[in-house]
Amino acid sequence: MRTCVGCRERDQRSALLRLVLDPSTHGDAVAGPPHVVVDVRAGLPGRGAWIHPEPRCLELAERRRAVPRALRVGGPVDLGEVRAHLGR
Repeated sequence: MRTCVGCRERDQRSALLRLVLDPSTHGDAVAGPPHVVVDVRAGLPGRGAWIHPEPRCLELAERRRAVPRALRVGGPVDLGEVRAHLGR
């Protein structure tokens, strides 16, 4: 069981998407805010944030600033790739 960082409901791991910091941009101050990507296989290293694959949950998570908090990032993050994934 995992908790969605958007709606805060608990659900099976298989029903949620795992979000992680993109390892290629993590810690690069020149590139701007860290990029968050969808870990489709849930196997990338590092902390993860779990979210339902629904735009509503992503909007709630953005409003509450829950993704940076769950990933323990000090500032804002770029969720563009997550939005694109949910738009498919």
